[in-house]
Amino acid sequence: MISRIDSHQHFWKFDAAQYGWIGADQYVLRRDFLPTDLEAELAAAGIGGTIAVQAQQNIEETRWLLALADQHPFVQGVVGWAPLIDINAGATLERLAAHPKLRAVRHILHAEADDYYMLREDFNRGVAELKRFGLAYDILIFERHLPQTIEFVDRHPNQVFVMDHLAKPRVRDGLVSPWRQNMRELAKRPRVYCKVSGLITEADHTAWSEPQLFSYMNIALETFGPKRVLFGSDWPVCLLAIGYSKWAEIVAKFTSQLTEEEGERIWSRSAREAYQLK
Repeated sequence: MISRIDSHQHFWKFDAAQYGWIGADQYVLRRDFLPTDLEAELAAAGIGGTIAVQAQQNIEETRWLLALADQHPFVQGVVGWAPLIDINAGATLERLAAHPKLRAVRHILHAEADDYYMLREDFNRGVAELKRFGLAYDILIFERHLPQTIEFVDRHPNQVFVMDHLAKPRVRDGLVSPWRQNMRELAKRPRVYCKVSGLITEADHTAWSEPQLFSYMNIALETFGPKRVLFGSDWPVCLLAIGYSKWAEIVAKFTSQLTEEEGERIWSRSAREAYQLK
């Protein structure tokens, strides 16, 4: 069995001004989370490597994550941020991509006031540069953004995309439509992958249930198939609702219905393929 990969986790040195999206009531997140904090969690859950994902929209954080990846071999890749709307985005990407562990770029689309930000011409010009450097693009949206995201993906038929957090369905409300229909349409694009991550924080943090989570996970599996589904923890954000090992146990229970080969896709092979891990 090959080493399992957590395709979605974060590091930060907490500063309230820099991490304004972490609410004053989210006490569990209002501290530093560094590689030494994660290592014990990985060992307990049987995870051998991770993808560190940006949490700020600045190049300094991207460089910091790459430096952490140099220092901690279990960080096998980084999803960073770059100013894709900038006229010089290509030159910036070239400099960042010189580091072999930069494997993708992400913009926090769901935080933009413009729900159609992903259709901006300048943003798409920047995204069009990614394939030249072998970089994937991580999509971070809410469910309501799926129709325009499909249009966005269609503008880049040769680009690899990874959907974060199953596009954040309305788990708390128990709704699957129109999320299910839009995800089915998105999945028709063969270069789009989907992370089983962040799902539990979209549920009621104190009243979620495994059957509730499995219903959404099953739709993702039926829609994308195991070859394009990736395990992710969304640590430490997941701590709002669940511990790292418990989340890994839930996903393991879910994948127990699959063949060994299908399970390996979700736990590691899909991540290695989507991010072209070295």
